[in-house]
Amino acid sequence: MDASQWATPDLQELVDLFYDSPEELGEFEEVEADQLPPNYRQLLAHHSHMTVTLEEFHRSMVDVRVLDSITSNSHYSRTIVLHRKSDSRAVQYGIVRLHRSFLEDEVFEEIVEQREPLGRILIRHNVLRQVKLLSLWNVELGPALKSALDRSELEICYGRTALIYCNGLPAVELLEIVVADDDEA
Repeated sequence: MDASQWATPDLQELVDLFYDSPEELGEFEEVEADQLPPNYRQLLAHHSHMTVTLEEFHRSMVDVRVLDSITSNSHYSRTIVLHRKSDSRAVQYGIVRLHRSFLEDEVFEEIVEQREPLGRILIRHNVLRQVKLLSLWNVELGPALKSALDRSELEICYGRTALIYCNGLPAVELLEIVVADDDEA
């Protein structure tokens, strides 16, 4: 296989897919797990699907809302917000880039229908998957992120970049930024 087809989730590259100026989304500083507040460490410093982790943390299933998407011959990318079903509160913003050739057609088509979170689809289809945490980020929210999360009062939150290997191939690149209000744990 041509090495140029392999995923290399670069924060700047993912943000540049949807933003002319990265500051629209936010300012990012790489941090270590021990620099995260406990709730954020619980949500981000692991090698598990965020869908499952968020649902356990918030004690609620989550729904996906796709804000924007880009489709090419080789990739499908989108920006999303996950909302708790219990109260529709936004709990995660994400940028996802999928490598089409690394997913079965049925799975890929279900993802681009934009009705369910990515993790739930992969789990339901029993796709052999491994999540690899790459970096943790302190995020100073820019106007686009504050708007997407509907949290104008929030100044700082945290996120991660990660890869999801599907059937041994690096199929999904992720930027996941979560909200973990202290009173929600």
